[in-house]
Amino acid sequence: MIEGSDFLTIGLLVALEGLLSADNALVIAVMVLGLPKEQHRGALHYGLIGAFAFRIVATLLAMYLMQLVWVKLLGGLYLLYLTYSHFQGGKSAEERRSPPKATPWLGLSAFWATVVRVELVNLAFSIDSILVAVAVSPKRWVVLSGGIIGIVAMRLVVGQLIALIERFPTLVDAAFIVIAWVGGKLILDYLHAAGFIPLEVPQWVSLGLIVVILAVALVYAHRQERRQGNNQRAATRLLADERDVR
Repeated sequence: MIEGSDFLTIGLLVALEGLLSADNALVIAVMVLGLPKEQHRGALHYGLIGAFAFRIVATLLAMYLMQLVWVKLLGGLYLLYLTYSHFQGGKSAEERRSPPKATPWLGLSAFWATVVRVELVNLAFSIDSILVAVAVSPKRWVVLSGGIIGIVAMRLVVGQLIALIERFPTLVDAAFIVIAWVGGKLILDYLHAAGFIPLEVPQWVSLGLIVVILAVALVYAHRQERRQGNNQRAATRLLADERDVR
């Protein structure tokens, strides 16, 4: 039976999806940037289809998913590996701040390997969203509606993040710092769920730290852009003065 409160619940689930998926969107943006620009839309499109399919199946199997805490461990270790590879690759600062180039994997082309990696990241991050949604409403159609609308919203967020990182390459380093934190949080979540540690990192602490890291990086990037612009204008004036003297 459909009730008016169901639509309010769907709106709440969309908001929760957005909050819980902020770090997911950042990781996906960095992964997709490794592909040629003309393939960004395709990778996000197929990733979105996979996210829909997974969300439907996972919602139906939500009770079983509560036992899959090992997915968080694998996801966390993979994200820490990505960060290590980024900072320890012997690259210059300019090379490091370029998004890591997508590479073939498991016999797949670079494009499809990126799509698979995006789906694996979606799997690791979606467990929290699904379990929270199931706790908020017992109605599967409400949970599915809120989750699917939230995924579409996240797709829009990823697009904005890609544009931002393309404009400010220095944000790539900040993105990998966030990815390291997210990977560590997933491992802490696994250890807590498995009963190894009593510590549980509140979601608001995680999101707050991500916002602080990105805000500091964005301020730095703006200052770098302004400094480069001033240097270019100074060089232009110098050349103009030299032409006037001649």
